[in-house]
Amino acid sequence: MIPRAELISSAGRALLDRRRFLSHSATALGSIALTNLLSRDGLLAASGPVIHPARPYAPRASHFPARAKNVVVIFCAGAVSQLETWDYKPELIKWDDKPLPGGPSVTFQGPAGNLARPQYEFRQRGRTGKWVSDMIPHLAELTDEIAFVHSLTSTTNTHGPAENFLSTGFALDGFPSLGSWVTYALGSENQDLPAYVAIPDPRGVPQNGSNNWGPGFLPAAFQGTTLSSKEPVRHLVAAGVSSDADQAARSLLQRMNARHLEQNAGDSKLAARIASYELAARMQLSVPAISDLSTEPAHLLKLYGVDDTRNPDKAAFAKNCILARRLIERGVRFVQLFNGAYASGGKLNWDGHSALKEQYDVHAAILDQPAAALIRDLRQRGLLEDTLVVWCTEFGRMPFFQKGAKGRDHNPDGFTCWLTGAGVKPGVSHGVTDPLGQKAVQDMHPLYDFNATILHLLGLDHEQLTFEHNGIQRRLTNVEGHVIRELLM
Repeated sequence: MIPRAELISSAGRALLDRRRFLSHSATALGSIALTNLLSRDGLLAASGPVIHPARPYAPRASHFPARAKNVVVIFCAGAVSQLETWDYKPELIKWDDKPLPGGPSVTFQGPAGNLARPQYEFRQRGRTGKWVSDMIPHLAELTDEIAFVHSLTSTTNTHGPAENFLSTGFALDGFPSLGSWVTYALGSENQDLPAYVAIPDPRGVPQNGSNNWGPGFLPAAFQGTTLSSKEPVRHLVAAGVSSDADQAARSLLQRMNARHLEQNAGDSKLAARIASYELAARMQLSVPAISDLSTEPAHLLKLYGVDDTRNPDKAAFAKNCILARRLIERGVRFVQLFNGAYASGGKLNWDGHSALKEQYDVHAAILDQPAAALIRDLRQRGLLEDTLVVWCTEFGRMPFFQKGAKGRDHNPDGFTCWLTGAGVKPGVSHGVTDPLGQKAVQDMHPLYDFNATILHLLGLDHEQLTFEHNGIQRRLTNVEGHVIRELLM
């Protein structure tokens, strides 16, 4: 038998040596204490941005030079069909009203019916000759300026979790939204308005509501502030108090807060609370001014469709689009503009299960002209050079109708979103779905890649932008994501 001592390596003997063990333990404990002290004093290299509690929205440097300074996200809730909009599939015309060979017999909401041709005519647009639907004629005119991704995939085919996945990178609740990550990283150029504004559809909020603009585990300061032309920020006006008295009270309170903060200089929570109250005070002046569209010229209101008295939902959405432009104009970092509200049966959003053509006639009329006008307006003001515009939806639709209906079921396996504006290569169509538009088959991209690309255009490395939560360095793209460089200039 080999003696036990010979089986123990020199390293093993060192670990079993009592004096060495105690010596290393003492050193390790000292290192832990030193790391903690350095971290508290902000002397360690941070994985996330350094944020002063009293100035959480101060502008901060990006990881590398950015092409975009601001973002507008047009979020079409309810899952827009790629087959009726951007992803032309002539094979569907040939196979119209025929069963899909080897196709699924049952999908998310029940039995599958026969294949169905696009419900709108497609035609070639612009210099690129890209085929785009007549459903959205105003947006179709901008095709040469857009970079399309036709091969996106989601992890879920349920609206709520899919909205979460698109907005936060996770299907579960409790994770920070894209806008929260961006404002956490970069702050804002305007200190009188929120860094991040979410503009709900005039008809209501999306299915997952504030999860789409929530801060998750990031500091609450980085959540989106809901604001629209129809409903400005609530509780800003001091009821029953004259403006002079209100101003005097605010001046006194500011002096008292400053004195109290001097006496409690190390209290970061107090500094953050004072900062939030001071922003609210400044918003009492800035929000009413930015929400007042009476200064917009008549020709611009007409461009957006505000004058459409026959379609009040379109007119209201058009006002929200103008509000989005005004916010970007004043340096708000991130604006999330929703088209579609939560309602069963797709009456208020793009969830076209039963009568897709009838429903989409309504929703397209609300979206098309105002959204196209927003992009044109940003361009003619020179704002599109620094502003990234994102059009997105949580997943797509199936190439066949549901059995006994005239609508399409949920499809997370291949759908379209697009980008235009700062740093985006115009006239690009990237990724391919199969000939019937059911699944991505070439250059497949999970939504992690789409979000990583948005961060990249803002000068942010999606792998470096992290926040420690429950002992884990979390990020928007989880442990995945690659920049889609084919979309970049």
